[in-house]
Amino acid sequence: MALQCGIVGLPNVGKSTLFSALTSIQNVAANYEFATIDPNIGIVEVPDERLTILSGLVKPQKLIPTTVEFVDIAGLVKGASKGGGRGNSFLSDVREVSALLHVIRCFDDENIVRSSGAVDPVMDKEVIEMELQLKDLDSVEKKLIKTERAAKAGDAQSKTDFEVLKAYQAHLSQGKNARTLPMSEEEKKSVADLFLLTLKPMLYVANVKEEHLHEDNAHVKALKKVVEAEGDQVLRICAALEAQIAEMADIEEREMFLQEYGLKESGLSQLIKAGYALLDLITYFTAGEKEVRAWTIRRGWKAPQAAGVIHSDFERGFIRAEVIKIPDYQKYKTEVACKEAGKMAVEGKEYTVEDGDVMHFRFNV
Repeated sequence: MALQCGIVGLPNVGKSTLFSALTSIQNVAANYEFATIDPNIGIVEVPDERLTILSGLVKPQKLIPTTVEFVDIAGLVKGASKGGGRGNSFLSDVREVSALLHVIRCFDDENIVRSSGAVDPVMDKEVIEMELQLKDLDSVEKKLIKTERAAKAGDAQSKTDFEVLKAYQAHLSQGKNARTLPMSEEEKKSVADLFLLTLKPMLYVANVKEEHLHEDNAHVKALKKVVEAEGDQVLRICAALEAQIAEMADIEEREMFLQEYGLKESGLSQLIKAGYALLDLITYFTAGEKEVRAWTIRRGWKAPQAAGVIHSDFERGFIRAEVIKIPDYQKYKTEVACKEAGKMAVEGKEYTVEDGDVMHFRFNV
């Protein structure tokens, strides 16, 4: 299971610059609209110090981190839901991702064009979301017409679907995102086939200048006031600085650069951590002489489900899981020593996997 994030935003907010920095793909970053014509995809290794710790202990032939896929999607303008700009292409690309990173300009620069006047992050947020909401509303209303006929004919599931769709229709009509409507997981199944855009988790990325990395400027404060009231999160990043970091091949040089700016980690690391939290994802590890590998799963998964990420046979024929915690691995150095010290737990089908577990699965098919 890979985390896939779509990077969205109005033209000239720093979206493509950030994408290029995150993925080290030198995408076009021009000072005009639609410099990014088609979606670009970059697969990034997830930095995880626990993987490095395990590698140092096990000394495997291969080290395989988990990955995040970033999709840079063409700029959006007002009217995109009706096909304006490259709207329809944009919207179809958005449907495929699991979460959205909405990059919003929170800096002043007279050399960078903004077609609608002075920098206004709240307005930018509203423009993007209105277009997504209108597209969702269109999808809901089209399904409502079909569902109503079946509901009137007496189909029980259609009656349920109809009520759920009516609720989403009313909510979206008020200019609200679908994800803010309280619905049970069972009720959400009624709109699962629509892949509603505003039902996707959203992380707002405030693109700032270097001098505002450690303190919110007026633009960020205004954006946070609106976003946090809706229960969402704003992450402050300097895309231009990330671009400089991306050019540094030497790890020590990167660390020194980050220290110069008083940063503990790069924007990439911050984004990935925020993305995992947004989607409620965790990482477990497998460790052996051939490879040490990280695996991404959803929080709350049982051991057989986690095993199934490796291979369906592991889930189908699951017998047990042998689990070691990384602090114990660090203390006792080897799997054998952990076992002898009673630090290898043998868990069954009902074990809920925890973030950072080192696991070995026993199965039979």
